[in-house]
Amino acid sequence: MFELVHGLLQVVAQVGQAAAPAAAGAMGAMASGTGTAAGAVQDSGFTHFVSQSDLVGKSLFAILVLMSLVSWFFIFVKSFNNMRVHRHSRRFLSLFWSASSLEQVENEINTHGATEPFAHVASHAIHARNHHVKYGALRLEEKGSTGAFVTRIIRKVIDEETAKLENGLTVLASIGSTAPFIGLFGTVWGVYHALVGIGLTDAVNINRIASPVGEALIMTGLGLAVAIPAVLAYNAFVRTNRVYLAQLDAFAHDLFTFLSTGQQVVESRAESRAHLRGLSLAASRKG
Repeated sequence: MFELVHGLLQVVAQVGQAAAPAAAGAMGAMASGTGTAAGAVQDSGFTHFVSQSDLVGKSLFAILVLMSLVSWFFIFVKSFNNMRVHRHSRRFLSLFWSASSLEQVENEINTHGATEPFAHVASHAIHARNHHVKYGALRLEEKGSTGAFVTRIIRKVIDEETAKLENGLTVLASIGSTAPFIGLFGTVWGVYHALVGIGLTDAVNINRIASPVGEALIMTGLGLAVAIPAVLAYNAFVRTNRVYLAQLDAFAHDLFTFLSTGQQVVESRAESRAHLRGLSLAASRKG
């Protein structure tokens, strides 16, 4: 019995000694595999994709980066200019309607300058009215009545201010519409070269396919990242300009009425309503 137990222990010891080198080899293989996987992870990503791409891929990447810089430049510059113009416009409107006469408004504009569209419209309209009343129609563009000449000047100034407010919006619209397609073209180009490289290798596995294709899809994401802020900013600027130009058009109408009649629109409307009420009362008494 003792000899049998002793023999079994010797067999177990021999099996353990034989399994130890195999286990060590397996651990080494696992370690090397982990290192290979880590190396593959380090070699993958957006930086690896750009570094391994050809001239076309790098050019598309540079174009998207340039478009992003241009769009953000216009976003910051136009946001700052819009805030400044709106602040100056509110200040001028408060000054205009609280002034005692057009001469006071004209003096304020000459002193502080016309720094925003409302002041430009008022300055040119007042100057056009005074010039036409004093000198008459000396040139072909001044032909017609004083009201017609002032109307043409106001419309011309509004068109110029509209062009200034819309400056840069075409660039934002172009970036927002073309950036996704440029990113998509970069993805297609990257996937094509990835598949060509895979076809030239002997061993094909999921890692050789997924990594290059995943890297190529980054270009589509980059194109969307460039386009989305540009589209949102374009829509916001268009709406802000539409509201602002509507206010400018209303001010131009009130200014023209004031220059033509010497009264504000609110006063003339109140007198018109009072006149209509008087006519209705007289008609009721006659009836």
